[in-house]
Amino acid sequence: MRTWLRRTAIGAIAGAALLAVSVPAWAASTGGFPSISINAGHGAAPSQTIGILALLTLLTFAPAILLTMTAFTRVVTVLSFVRSALGLTQTPPNQVLIGLALFLTFFIMSPTLSAINHQALHPYLTGHMSLNQAGQHALGPLRTFMYHQTRTSDLALFLNLDHIKTPKNLAGVPTMALIPAFIISELKTAFEIGVYIYIPFVVIDMVVSTILMSMGMMMVPPTLISLPLKLLLFVLANGWSLVVQSLVMSFHGG
Repeated sequence: MRTWLRRTAIGAIAGAALLAVSVPAWAASTGGFPSISINAGHGAAPSQTIGILALLTLLTFAPAILLTMTAFTRVVTVLSFVRSALGLTQTPPNQVLIGLALFLTFFIMSPTLSAINHQALHPYLTGHMSLNQAGQHALGPLRTFMYHQTRTSDLALFLNLDHIKTPKNLAGVPTMALIPAFIISELKTAFEIGVYIYIPFVVIDMVVSTILMSMGMMMVPPTLISLPLKLLLFVLANGWSLVVQSLVMSFHGG
């Protein structure tokens, strides 16, 4: 039963991965909406109703695939750290941060998306591959991306929890262990970047608080003075460009 559940989950992830991360490549193609054909039995005609139901089921996995198996986790976490370090609660709005995180994710994942397009999406749209086969081929580039960004210690943790010996290469790493290991590795990397982002702004807060206390202005909130100074520093240092550059380079150096 456990093996069957594992295979079913991997199959669902593989199919949803093709639908989730191939959107930009699919939008650029001239093909129509992918059709799904599921045979009811030997010699039976494909059921369109079952095909639509299967497609809708896979689409429910698409947001989870995008949020957990791509660069989105690290990007959106770091952008949230930037806003918190500046002392801002709603500026930029959540919609702006998430939109920026999405397009940065597509930019960072462009080599992986191109591989998925050539190995899975295009053969599927041209009828040379079934949806299940396309999903398995789409999962390959994603596994490679996650494996290169995952810390060895984090991967070993889930392998030990699942009582699996440490494999020599990616082919021996189960997908169900690779995904959570990738997520916690991304969170750890995002927190490390967040520490470096916080340091200069914490220094400004401490300096402003010390000056106000030495001047006897204890009733003046330190944020009233430090917030404009932090915004000025961030703008003069071209902070958004530095943050985006650091994020992109963190994946290239992963």
